[in-house]
Amino acid sequence: MQLRRADVLDGAISILDEYGLGDLTMRRLATSLHVQPGALYWHFPNKQTLLGAIADHLLTDVDAPPTRAGWDEQVRELAHRLRDALLSRRDGAELVAATYASRLTTNRVRERIAAVCIRAGSSRSDAELTADTLLYYVLGQTVDEQSRMQMDSVGALTEEASPLFESPDSTSRFDFGLGLFIDGVRHNLGASARL
Repeated sequence: MQLRRADVLDGAISILDEYGLGDLTMRRLATSLHVQPGALYWHFPNKQTLLGAIADHLLTDVDAPPTRAGWDEQVRELAHRLRDALLSRRDGAELVAATYASRLTTNRVRERIAAVCIRAGSSRSDAELTADTLLYYVLGQTVDEQSRMQMDSVGALTEEASPLFESPDSTSRFDFGLGLFIDGVRHNLGASARL
C-alpha cells in the first residue's frame, strides 16, 4: 500500500492525541506507519511543515464567515470557534501557537477577525493589531487551560492551587477575558469616532 499524505497526517494526529506534542517525532510517526522515516519527507519536507498541516487540519472551518449579527458577537463567535478547535486535540493550543509564530499555518482566522473589525469602523492597521491581540489571547488562555487539564489528569495540581482554578469554570474565565477585550475594542472604536 502506498503511503499517502492523508495517512501521514492522520498518523501524526493520532500520536499527538495519545502522547502529546513533545513526543510527536518523525521517527515515532514512521514507526507507527511501518515505513522508514525518509518516506515521510516525500509528503512533508520537515517536521515544521507537518505541524503546520496538522494546525490547518485542526483549524478547518474556524475562519468560516461568522453567522451572528453585530461585530462584537462576530468577534465572540470567532474566538469561541478558535478555542473549541484548539481544545479538540491534545496540545492543540501549543501546536497552533508554534505554527502561527513560524508562519506555517495557512488558516485565515486572523484575517477574518480583522475584516470584522474593519466593518465595525477600525482602520486596517488597528484591525490587524486587534486580530493579533485576540488571537494571542485565545492561544495563551487555551494553552494554560490545556496545561491545567493535563496536570489535573495526572494529579499534579496541588490542593491549594486547584480551588483557585475551579471557580469560575474555564469557559467563564475565558468569557470574562473576552468580554474585557471586546469592551476595549468598543472603547477604541468610540474614541476613533470622536476624533
